[in-house]
Amino acid sequence: MGLKRDSPVEILTRWLEKRSLKVKIFLGILLAFCAIVVLKHTVKEHDFFYIAAESIHIVGLIVLIYKLFAHKNCSGLSLKSQELTALFLITRLGCSIYMEANVHTVLDSILLLSTLLVIWLIRFKLKSSYMKEFDNMWLSILVVPSAILAIAINPNTTHIRIARILWAFTVYLETISILPQLRYMQNAKMVETFTGYYVFALGVSRFFAMAYWIIFTYSTRGAYLFVFGHGYLWTLAALLTEIIQTFILADFCYYYTKSFMQGQLLKKMPV
Repeated sequence: MGLKRDSPVEILTRWLEKRSLKVKIFLGILLAFCAIVVLKHTVKEHDFFYIAAESIHIVGLIVLIYKLFAHKNCSGLSLKSQELTALFLITRLGCSIYMEANVHTVLDSILLLSTLLVIWLIRFKLKSSYMKEFDNMWLSILVVPSAILAIAINPNTTHIRIARILWAFTVYLETISILPQLRYMQNAKMVETFTGYYVFALGVSRFFAMAYWIIFTYSTRGAYLFVFGHGYLWTLAALLTEIIQTFILADFCYYYTKSFMQGQLLKKMPV
């Protein structure tokens, strides 16, 4: 009887494990770059990127809701991350309705209702399984700086100033809303399966949003960065938030993908 041959995925995984961190980072950037090039030449409607990002976020929430109803426990899930998500969605939905009601308004409405359902389940129906001791990040250290930044740096548009400030607040807060969830998993020293699906979905969601910025900055030869006026800091700040949010989730997505390629699920956060 012949020996069982390793699959191409197993061979690739072992090869990657032997590479240095710098090589792994380079290969990750190269893979992302190739994906962006493919998107640039196949996607003509720019709204696709944000619709894809929001839709993937919705899918991640549906997975969470399924877990909460099917398993009847909320272990591994950060209530504070969900509350931050609800806060920026409520604010963004109000701005969207006022500024330009469109398909994103509908998607945000679905996101908000799904998030509120998750919060209700954790707070009331499944509160006995909520591990509050692991969900210990102070929300004020995330909300207050976001509000201060929004007052200082916001889009220079024709809308009234309060609407611009609120919109900027949603952008800044969304960037760091996942931090309590990542902190929870670090404290618990474990990654619950369905929570892992959710966080990975957020990572993929942010990739599409980041791809939008890169493609349209390149296509307009940098002019897109000055869409709100020359010398204005808002566009640069918005781009920076996309970069930060992408990198916050990139580490988790790397280890999650690596564990998946090895035929298993990520069970604990990397140190």
